[in-house]
Amino acid sequence: MNILYICPNFPPNYRRFPVRLKEQGATVAGIGWEPLDRLRPEVRQSLAEYCHVPDMGNYDHVLRAAGCLVSRVGRLDRVFSQEEHWIDLEAALRLDFNVPGWKPRDILPVRLKSLMKGVFRGAAVPVAQGEPAADPAGARRLAGSAGYPLIAKPDKGVGAHATFRIDDDAGLERFFAKKDPAVPYIIEEFLEGDIQSFDGLTDPEGRIVFSASHQFSIGIMAAVNENRHLHYWSLREIPADLEDFGRKAVAAFGLRERFFHIEFIRSPRGDLRAMEINARPPGGLTTDMFNYANDIDIYLEWARTVTGGRFEARAERPYHVSYIGRKNIRRYAHSHEEVLRRHGALIVMHTAIDSVFRGAIGDYAYLARATDMDALRPVVEFIQEEA
Repeated sequence: MNILYICPNFPPNYRRFPVRLKEQGATVAGIGWEPLDRLRPEVRQSLAEYCHVPDMGNYDHVLRAAGCLVSRVGRLDRVFSQEEHWIDLEAALRLDFNVPGWKPRDILPVRLKSLMKGVFRGAAVPVAQGEPAADPAGARRLAGSAGYPLIAKPDKGVGAHATFRIDDDAGLERFFAKKDPAVPYIIEEFLEGDIQSFDGLTDPEGRIVFSASHQFSIGIMAAVNENRHLHYWSLREIPADLEDFGRKAVAAFGLRERFFHIEFIRSPRGDLRAMEINARPPGGLTTDMFNYANDIDIYLEWARTVTGGRFEARAERPYHVSYIGRKNIRRYAHSHEEVLRRHGALIVMHTAIDSVFRGAIGDYAYLARATDMDALRPVVEFIQEEA
C-alpha cells in the first residue's frame, strides 16, 4: 500500500502516525516544509521517499513534488494528513492522482460552517441558529430571533481564530465596518453551557471503531481572546444523548477512514446543540489522552484501520485523563519541579507545546490520569494556581 503523508513532522506527537504505517507494511512517502535532515530520526526512517517543499501553500510546487514521488514509489493508494489546514490539499491531490477518498467537492460540508448546519439538521441533530454574515440586516434578523450576544466566525476556519463576540447593535455595526469583505463569515447565536465533544475514528466502511468524549472548562474563544487557562478532561462514560447525536452526525457526514471531533454545547437545562464538526483528530495532545485513558496505542490502531480495515484494541476507558495547560505570560505559584514532586504519581506526560495554537491550549501541558475526577481536580488547581 502506497501512502502519501503530508507534513509528517508536525505536530511532534503525530510523528507516530507515519511510523506506525511503515510498521504495518505500508510504503510511506512524505511532503513537507522542513528539509529531510530536520525531521526526527524515527520519521525519516519511516519514509521511503520525501520531497521538501518550502512553500506548501503553492499547489503547483506540491503537485510537482507529488508527481515525483509517484514516479519513485508507484501509484498512490491513499493521501493523508491529520491537520485541518491540509484537508483541502489532501482532497486536491486525491483528485489529481485519482486516489480513493474525499475530493474537493466532498469536503465542503466539513469545511464550511454554513453547510455543516444543513447536514446536522438533516440528521436530526439540534444545531445553533446562524446564517452567513452577508450584510447587517441579516445579522439583525438573527439578533431579533436569537437575541444578543452573537458570535461571528470565519465560515471556513480553525478553532477560535478571528472569532468575535457581538453584544449589541453597536457591536454589530463595528464588526461589519471592520470585516474583511474577502473573508466569508457566519454569525451564530451564543450558546450558554459546557462544551462536550464526541471524538473517534471510523473504518473504511464508515463504522465507528473508537469513540471518546471530552468536557472543557472554558471555550477555545475565551482561552484565546481572554487569555485564560484551558483544562479539559476525558469522560469515562459517554452521555447517551451525546453518543446518539454524535453517531448520527458521523453517518450523515459520510466519514470513512477518518478521525472526527464534534463539538456540542450542553445548556444549563441539560439539552445539547451541535456547534461544528472537524474531520481530523482533536488537537493538542488529545490523541495521547486517548492512549492514556484506555492503555492503547491509537497511532497503531489508526494504521491498522487504514491498511487492513481492522481496529484490534479494546478501548474500555478505565481512566479519566486531564489536559492542564500553562501559559508563559503568567506567573505561577508552583514551579514545574514542585508540580512533579507533589503530583508526579498522577502525571503521565508533560511537554512544551509546539503548535500555532499555543495561544489557546497553552505553552506547556501536563496530562494527569485517575479513575475518579475528584483525584484530578487538586492537580489542576495546583498546576494552574497563579502567584
